[in-house]
Amino acid sequence: MEIKLNGNTTNFKGETLFDLCRNFGFKEDETTVKIINGFQVSENTALKVKDEIVLIKKGEYPNEQEFECMLSARHTPKVYEKVKKSRVAVAGLGGLGSNIAINLARTGVGTLHLIDYDVVEPSNLNRQQYLIKHLGMEKTKALKEQIHDINPYVKVIVHNEKITEENCLRIFKDDFIICEAFDNPESKAMLVNKLLEKRKDVYIIASSGMAGYFSSNSIKTKKITDRFYVCGDMENSAKQGMGLMAPRVSVCAGHQSNMALRIILSEYES
Repeated sequence: MEIKLNGNTTNFKGETLFDLCRNFGFKEDETTVKIINGFQVSENTALKVKDEIVLIKKGEYPNEQEFECMLSARHTPKVYEKVKKSRVAVAGLGGLGSNIAINLARTGVGTLHLIDYDVVEPSNLNRQQYLIKHLGMEKTKALKEQIHDINPYVKVIVHNEKITEENCLRIFKDDFIICEAFDNPESKAMLVNKLLEKRKDVYIIASSGMAGYFSSNSIKTKKITDRFYVCGDMENSAKQGMGLMAPRVSVCAGHQSNMALRIILSEYES
């Protein structure tokens, strides 16, 4: 039977998952993680031609090919190949942007373009994907380090530069999917308006309203035009008495990163 095992097409004599384990030196018990077509199983299962199986020996460090295969093992089959060829830009690396970037890195986006000009400070730690050891570091450098520790096969391009009306077309000239993650409303409007006006080939996923601790269900993804989406509740911006907190910020970041993934996979409805 021809299957794909740990990224390699192979033939084996047998019919079940446990037959496969025995044939290739893996134990059938819980010391082996067994994943079939993106779904982890524990029981013996009949296999079919072209199934994609990943077998992982707990506690052992895999080689490079096996490692990348295992990173993508829980994905829907055939998705990882498309995602790996994709590129997404993230404008602003605060609570939204750092979470978006980490989500996309874990998803396996092949190239991430990260833009910010700020450094990590203590007040960032309540909602942003940085650690105490990153305090004082440029956010671009700190997040690149985080991503490398999660998925070393992601190519990370950084711009440690403030985005302005004068430079935004240059900075994003090679990007076709852009997640806007600014705190400042004027900067949001500038970036979205400039890119939509001058670029007819770009998808923009912006944000509006994720402050406080209101219901998570009020955060939505809305398709505004064919190439412009907004994520948030469209209402609750940060102000005195209503700060930005990790849960709702990360929910909104999940919406933005998921919309980016949908666009990569040619799913354009919100």
